[in-house]
Amino acid sequence: MVKNKNNRAIWNTRIKEKSSTLFQKVGSSINIDKRIYKEDILGSIAHVEMLFKQKIISFKVKNKIIYGLQKIDKEISKNKFEFSDKYEDIHMNIEKNLFKIIGEDAGYIHTARSRNDQVITDFKIWMKKATKEINNNLEKIIKSTIKISEKNIETIMPGFTHLKNAQPISLAHYLMAYVEMFTRDIKRFENNLESLNQNPLGVAALTGTSFNIDRNYTTKKLGFKYPTNNSIDTISDRDFVLDFLYSISVCSIHISRIAEELIIWNSDGFNLINLSDKIVTGSSIMPQKKNPDHLEHLRGKSGINFGNLITMLTILKGLPLSYFKDLQDDKEIAFKSYDTLIDCLKLFNEVLNNITPNKKEMYKLAESGYITATDLADYLVKNHSMSFRKAYQKTAEIVNLAEKKKKKLTELEINELQKIEPKLTSDVLKVFDLKYSVNSKNSYGGTSFENIKRMIMKYKKK
Repeated sequence: MVKNKNNRAIWNTRIKEKSSTLFQKVGSSINIDKRIYKEDILGSIAHVEMLFKQKIISFKVKNKIIYGLQKIDKEISKNKFEFSDKYEDIHMNIEKNLFKIIGEDAGYIHTARSRNDQVITDFKIWMKKATKEINNNLEKIIKSTIKISEKNIETIMPGFTHLKNAQPISLAHYLMAYVEMFTRDIKRFENNLESLNQNPLGVAALTGTSFNIDRNYTTKKLGFKYPTNNSIDTISDRDFVLDFLYSISVCSIHISRIAEELIIWNSDGFNLINLSDKIVTGSSIMPQKKNPDHLEHLRGKSGINFGNLITMLTILKGLPLSYFKDLQDDKEIAFKSYDTLIDCLKLFNEVLNNITPNKKEMYKLAESGYITATDLADYLVKNHSMSFRKAYQKTAEIVNLAEKKKKKLTELEINELQKIEPKLTSDVLKVFDLKYSVNSKNSYGGTSFENIKRMIMKYKKK
């Protein structure tokens, strides 16, 4: 029996010595990039169809290759395919098995192509799908947040600055702030699709190819908008990976921030929300405990995604043009960040659907901290022709009086207020009402109930 020469590494004709087991293990990426087998097969089919169209390979060879690739696709999907570290990556594993299925004609598959442009093409196709999946999950979170907001337009709570009571707001307004953040996340990922829509296939190792290929054909076949412009840049470019990891990191910040807020609100010191038993855990020693572990999980996972972004930046910072083995780690980093974010998005959506606001405690907390003081200052400006700074000083004196008398602003009597500002009448007392305060903030983007209703409707139409 003739020994199958194709059952060896592709460069064995040139490199005589066999790689050590350790080198094979370190150099192999098959356990990572087998994840993009469908993208690799898709790219290869488009490539050989283009080669036939350009009369570079025959109709018979094209059909044999496509038949073999489709068979491999089915074998992998049914877990009947044997991956080997010896062949390093998904590209060579597929190619080597193609030889087993169709024989020597498999050698035509790599005409006018390098693993360099092949892997970037596969990676970009995968990343386009991953981006759309992330945005689908973000849209679910936005819908869940809007649903809660719609039920809590008139739920009044304190807005915080420095985690101190600042001004009264609607809970819906607070939650809709995160709708804005997650909407920006969606936009950020959508913007990334522009660079992902440049087709790398056909630039080969780094210089392009002398074969009469048609890059516009593969661009259309693979769902890209246009081919990349410079072959060297194409091979060395990982900006699209950085964009992806950055977008994931920013989205992770938003998840972490709201997780932190909900942890604080759920604490015994605040007691502003209740968490369903579905999203809490117990203590191994304290029987009474119900811990917000899932929220802490969401907060903690953000650090992983930040680290992955920094790792990729560090890999790229010292690389000359064009391809280096350092770039092999890009896929593992992106896959890990994607998996982490998708898990967090799904978990967070479940958390959102298992939270109940403690409306009485929210209102009670809003009654403390003199949070309608700014309303009084605004009232003095509008009704008594004061400069804001003078109104600010008068209001501070009134707050000092209330604090000295251990009263809320709503408990002060008109005669007490007149000792500080004689012009005041009983009409001023309305500004201390929490609902009045919230509804008075009717400037665009403000917390008034009507503003919130309009904003909710705006997002529901989207």
